[in-house]
Amino acid sequence: MELPNINILDESNKILRQKSKEVTFPLDDETKKLINDALDYLEMSQMDEYIEKYNLRPGMGLSFVQLGILKRIFVISEELEKNKFKRYIVINPKVISRSEELIYVGEGEGCLSVNREVEGIVPRNARITVSAYDIDGKNYTIRVREDISIAFQHEIDHLDGILFVDRIDKKNPYKNKDFMREI
Repeated sequence: MELPNINILDESNKILRQKSKEVTFPLDDETKKLINDALDYLEMSQMDEYIEKYNLRPGMGLSFVQLGILKRIFVISEELEKNKFKRYIVINPKVISRSEELIYVGEGEGCLSVNREVEGIVPRNARITVSAYDIDGKNYTIRVREDISIAFQHEIDHLDGILFVDRIDKKNPYKNKDFMREI
């Protein structure tokens, strides 16, 4: 497999702080190709042979804004078992509901645009329901939980110009940890 030509912006790039625009359908071929390239890239970044070969940092989600394109599109590739993935294509997402239960990633969230260690926890809803569109412009509703819920919230934040580091309390990076569940 050949690594797709994906250029991920670093957190210093001001585009990442802009709000992405709604997408209209049908999608052009270039956008569809980029969606599939981004998913291929994410999957390769989670496979040992490609991590080594291309010196990749593992990632499971990517928003178009991270590629310098201000469109409300993100993709997630969830590894279900070794080298077997479930793909999520999420266009124009809207969060319909959120659980009251809060969770956080024990070892801390990461981001392909943040190339440094970050101390602290990011409070996220344990479950969310999202309305979105697929690559063909068909509307769907999905309820996600646990790590996929975190990934969805992380990517939706990107579409709104928010990085996960913005959600960490600067004065107390582990604030309210005891009121949330670690995953």
